[in-house]
Amino acid sequence: MDTIERALEFEQTKLRSLSTSDRIEISREAKQLILDLNQIYKKKKDESIMDIMKRLTAIKQKVEKRLKGKPLTA
Repeated sequence: MDTIERALEFEQTKLRSLSTSDRIEISREAKQLILDLNQIYKKKKDESIMDIMKRLTAIKQKVEKRLKGKPLTA
């Protein structure tokens, strides 16, 4: 259950005033946690694990949106 504990701890991290390298690191860590949780979910089919994965995915999407920046308008 170490992965679940790491995921819950990851959710509590502050996402304010981060550098680009910090954002990349957070995105990669979130991706790895999601993949690890997915392996656990395949075996146990526990809905709480799915909820954690959804919350981590939302965090990851916010960080990646900020990394990509505003789209250029033509």
